[in-house]
This record gives sequence, structure tokens and C-alpha cells, in this order.
Amino acid sequence: MQAKMGGILQLNITDRTMLQASYMPFIIDGGLFIASRQAVKLGQECFILATLPEQKQKIPLTGKVVWINQRQTGLKPQGFAIQLSGDKGAYYKAEAEKLLAGRTAQVSYTI
Repeated sequence: MQAKMGGILQLNITDRTMLQASYMPFIIDGGLFIASRQAVKLGQECFILATLPEQKQKIPLTGKVVWINQRQTGLKPQGFAIQLSGDKGAYYKAEAEKLLAGRTAQVSYTI
């Protein structure tokens, strides 16, 4: 789901199911889960290049780490979540919520 380019992580969300598993609407301003083995700390600023389903454009996102899953547990992969910030974060949140409107809360994780 993600590849590291220097200090930049890429998150290629290819379909709505993957978006539903990654997007975290319950986080203020929206959140995004990144399956990763990269060591991060709560509050750390991260830079992510993320896509949305059916779009090739990479959206530069910044955010603070607000949740960490240290290791894979059951269906939940190892990784972390960021709280989206800035204009690009607001854009990503709005677009993700449009794409997910009316979908049920079935979530599945894959790496």
C-alpha cells in the first residue's frame, strides 16, 4: 500500500474499499491510516503523497501522528494514522467523504 521515497511516504488508494479501510472520519479534520513498518512517534509530523480512487493525481498531505498500531493484530496491519491538516488535508477529507457517502462501515485490511 505504501512505499518510502526518502522522507516521503506514498499511499496509493486504488479503490473505494481501500479508501474506506484507510480513511478515519472520526478524527477531527479527518485521518488517514498508513500501513507501514516505519517507526513513528505520537505527535510527529509526516508528509504523505496520497491518491484517491479513480484519480492519478498525488495529493501532498501533512499531518500529525495520532494513532500507532505497533504490530499486526488479527486483521489490523502494522502502521499509523495521521490527522490531516491544511488546505490539501481539507480537500482530501471532502473528496474521501464524497466517495464514501452511503457506504456501510465494513472495513477490511490488506497489506
